[in-house]
Amino acid sequence: MAATILVVEDEPAILDLIVHSLKQAGHRPLCADSAEQALRLVTEALPDLILLDWMLPGASGIDVAKRLRGHKRTKAIPIIMLSARSEEEDKLLGLETGADDYITKPFSPRELNARIKAVLRRRAPQMTSDEVHIGELCLDPTSHRVTARGESLCLGPTEFRLLHFLLTHPERVHSRTQLLDQVWGDHVFVEERTVDVHIRRLRKALEPERLDSLIQTVRGTGYRMSAA
Repeated sequence: MAATILVVEDEPAILDLIVHSLKQAGHRPLCADSAEQALRLVTEALPDLILLDWMLPGASGIDVAKRLRGHKRTKAIPIIMLSARSEEEDKLLGLETGADDYITKPFSPRELNARIKAVLRRRAPQMTSDEVHIGELCLDPTSHRVTARGESLCLGPTEFRLLHFLLTHPERVHSRTQLLDQVWGDHVFVEERTVDVHIRRLRKALEPERLDSLIQTVRGTGYRMSAA
């Protein structure tokens, strides 16, 4: 699935190469050439992943990573650090600051996209194109198809995204606020009760195949996907 990726890079030639590569891979790039601009864009809407250059005008990429990891709203955003600094101690500093991966310049578009895919698979599996399933319920993001006991289900776009997120995070309880942020986006302002409406629609779609019980209500907390 297409991910929104913030590219923080002040060298125009490298920025153009990265943006082109991301578009070729089906992602939606956002661009910033300074730490200040990057933090402003993150405030407006959370990206799915950040490609963060170490050397930036003003604050460094290390400073940006520290600020992102220090705030509840942004601490979970996957970060890949980009740098010409190839010494082991530099890589360790980047990773210890909170980066999920560290890529040394120069790098190829193929390597970049492979690293992005690996980080998303670990940190944001709902943004990958991997097929996911639990029991006899299966979702294929590439073909946008859902099957239950071999039967195709017809889901609305929101129910599809909601099911995809729950399937990629099984056995974990998610509050309504967390689901709103992850499925609707943290910049979309809707009531928490909206989640309940779409959960009911999703359960109704699963009910004919007797799989509606996979979506469990955790009283006072939220919802989880579980085969238990």
